Amino acid sequence: MKYTGFVCTLAAILAVLTLTGCGAKKQARVAAPPPPPIAMSSATSASTPSPSARPESTLPPAERKQEKIGESTGPISIPEPITPLATETGKASWYGPPYHNRRSSNGEIYDMHALTAAHRTLPLGSTVRVTNLKTGHSTTVRITDRGPFIEGRIVDLSMAAAKQADVWQAGVAQVRLEVLRTPVPFDRGGRWAVQIGSFRREGAANSVADRLCRRYKTAKVLRFSSPVGDWWVRVRVLQDDRKRAEEIARDTHTSEGKIFLVRLD
Repeated sequence: MKYTGFVCTLAAILAVLTLTGCGAKKQARVAAPPPPPIAMSSATSASTPSPSARPESTLPPAERKQEKIGESTGPISIPEPITPLATETGKASWYGPPYHNRRSSNGEIYDMHALTAAHRTLPLGSTVRVTNLKTGHSTTVRITDRGPFIEGRIVDLSMAAAKQADVWQAGVAQVRLEVLRTPVPFDRGGRWAVQIGSFRREGAANSVADRLCRRYKTAKVLRFSSPVGDWWVRVRVLQDDRKRAEEIARDTHTSEGKIFLVRLD
């Protein structure tokens, strides 16, 4: 009887263990729904710009400025009639990619869909009207960048401005540039430098920069590459003085690249 009772007890224990094991297996096979995704707060997403909003500058860190709020892409309002402060005639070109979304000389992010332009010597923030002499179409733009650094050209338009002035498809066109207003006097003052390039090889740019460093002890010589892969040398004279920059531009010679006087502000 004891043996029979022991066998029954043992059988009962084994049955309980077997049922427990099956229950564990059944529980493991149940597919629990995944946890809901964590929603990013609007504050976090607003404070984290996309990579394209943080472009690499085409200038060294010492030349970079703080990012400014972008201007309107719509037409620029100018009271009419207005007498131009100055007039210039020459060739206009335009630039878009790969400069789009990169920092302009005035610190703004360049938007090729906005009505802006690049000029070598007018104060940043100036407003100019550019008229295609062949078609008569014109565009009014703000000067936000420096260039064009190609001999014979006087202004580089954004893509939007180039379309308005019929320069986009032609690529280059003869234009009349009228200075309508400037934030500071354009015929005096300013901070000036000399820009030399472009060089296809970094070694050529380094050679010119080293020679200028040895010759002009008080000048600051910078080397940097552009988004299209060529190299440039910029010479900043003591106190960014225009007369001294003009002397360096006149006395500097190079077998590769051109020499341009450029206003920094």
